Amino acid sequence: MTAKDIGHEGGTASVRVRAEGDVDEASLAYLREKVGAVLDRPGLPPVSGEVRVTREAAHHVDLPWSAGAEIHVGGDLVVVHAREASARELADRLQDRLRSRTERAAHRRDAARRTSTPPPWRGGQQR
Repeated sequence: MTAKDIGHEGGTASVRVRAEGDVDEASLAYLREKVGAVLDRPGLPPVSGEVRVTREAAHHVDLPWSAGAEIHVGGDLVVVHAREASARELADRLQDRLRSRTERAAHRRDAARRTSTPPPWRGGQQR
């Protein structure tokens, strides 16, 4: 199997998309569009990482398309995996999972910044 590196450079996102197996350009373009829609939104910290897409050559495999993404969102690592029967279903599933995980990482980052005063049991003021 040979790997193809197809980069995606967006405004805030710098993500490499790697393909292994018999992956056509139209499927990669659709996947790049879906990943870009999640990671290029305003308000998200700097993003970098890699998405790997594989299509199994064996005909007896029920879900031949698989993808794995390791994306750094600010200081958090977001890891997402998906397996589907077609490339479009895989891209849609990967987009949904990536969106929920990046939202969680961004929310966790916002919540961590909001706690400016310590609680009373740590020496903060009582209300």
